[in-house]
Amino acid sequence: MGCGCSNLSACCWSLDQNRSIPEADNVENEDKGEEDDLPAFREYSIETLQMATSGFAMENIVSEHGEKAPNVVYKGKLENQRRIAVKRFNRSAWPDARQFLEEAKAVGQLRNHRLANLLGCCCEGDERLLVAEFMLNETLAKHLFHWEAQPMKWVMRLRVALHLAEALEYCTSKGRALYHDLNAYRIVFDDEGNPRLSCFGLMKNSRDGKSYSTNLAFTPPEYLRTGRVTPESVMYSFGTLLLDLLSGKHIPPSHALDLIRDRNIQMLTDSCLEGQFSNDDGTELVRLASRCLQYEPRERPNPKSLVTALIPLQRDTEVPSHELMGILHGTDAVPLSPLGEACLRMDLTAIHDVLEKLGYKDDEGAATELSFQMWTNQMQETLTSKKKGDVAFRHKDFRAALECYTQFIDVGTVVSPTVYARRSLSYLMSNMPQEALNDAVQAQVISPIWHIASYLQASALLALGKEDEAQAALREATELENKKNATS
Repeated sequence: MGCGCSNLSACCWSLDQNRSIPEADNVENEDKGEEDDLPAFREYSIETLQMATSGFAMENIVSEHGEKAPNVVYKGKLENQRRIAVKRFNRSAWPDARQFLEEAKAVGQLRNHRLANLLGCCCEGDERLLVAEFMLNETLAKHLFHWEAQPMKWVMRLRVALHLAEALEYCTSKGRALYHDLNAYRIVFDDEGNPRLSCFGLMKNSRDGKSYSTNLAFTPPEYLRTGRVTPESVMYSFGTLLLDLLSGKHIPPSHALDLIRDRNIQMLTDSCLEGQFSNDDGTELVRLASRCLQYEPRERPNPKSLVTALIPLQRDTEVPSHELMGILHGTDAVPLSPLGEACLRMDLTAIHDVLEKLGYKDDEGAATELSFQMWTNQMQETLTSKKKGDVAFRHKDFRAALECYTQFIDVGTVVSPTVYARRSLSYLMSNMPQEALNDAVQAQVISPIWHIASYLQASALLALGKEDEAQAALREATELENKKNATS
């Protein structure tokens, strides 16, 4: 039923066949696809990563990154607006700091557009953190198993398989053939909707757990015997991912192989794919999965031969991934709220009206602290500065507002995201976009899920001419605003 072809099972080969997959062309370009626009690997301070993740706030935990507690992955944003994913290990995961640094630096030398690349690490005291590119559009597990709008199309599933094979081929060519616990959570989608392989699985196994999940049904048989990961073990896991892509479910390999032996292939295919692929394409994908899942490791293909086999299966290569995935892409595709529209138009007067009407109702904690400390003369003076700033802001005297809000902030006794937001807009009105961006970022550090802070960042970035970063901030602001409206 899955492929709309009644004789698919008759076309499938048996598992004891000897046909080999053709090797890739001999002409190689090892540096093909390497990322030139990424910064060199570096060590980050724990303070920098705390700032980027708003103090490792729970709101910034990436719940579907495939990492299990206590090794948590956070999303974050550096001062230069680069978005990052930060994996924070259990304190006992890497007791040897030197080993951690050496391993992270080795993985950090890899640069490829098929990877969510490792940008750096942090190793201070007991802290062990990895910093990678942040992929905005979640995981393969999300889009394949838990989709909401539409199931993943067949051509996109084949594109995922090819990109993953290319990622593994690149890593192998650079001497990093081992990948730990390859699964649908390790494949993430970038801003363009293209699949990438998370770099976290390239780190040699440490004390943060086994190389494979506790579900023995999906574990390579040789790992069960020896407890060691080999390049052939990675190919076995690739085979389980091909089954995931074919079926839209996480089917145990033993069960899938039984279905293949019984020529009951239609039980393997996702019913959502009916009519989307030919008999030959379906047969080839089953053939590849079967070879990857061979019991004897030496009978499995290598990444290079997988790439060669998957290239002819690609269809609609001119269609962008975000279109195939149904992912919103670019500012024009984002349904904006009135505030979002104002930010996109750089209508600072409209933004001012929103902030003025909003007042301090998103800042209640700071207001409580203010009233509690009013008895001190210093706090009374601080409150006076804030009130004068509010009056100046209301009357659009932004120079005076800047002076008064700065007096309030410099005292440092009370932290108010709303004051930072108001000063940010005052800076924008005064043609000081970098200062405006700094204040908008600070407002988000104080209140990570406050959409106003992200909207102001978008406006400041537009004023600075950073279109791509502004679009990302605008999208983030829209998502935060929609979440707030849904819960209110």
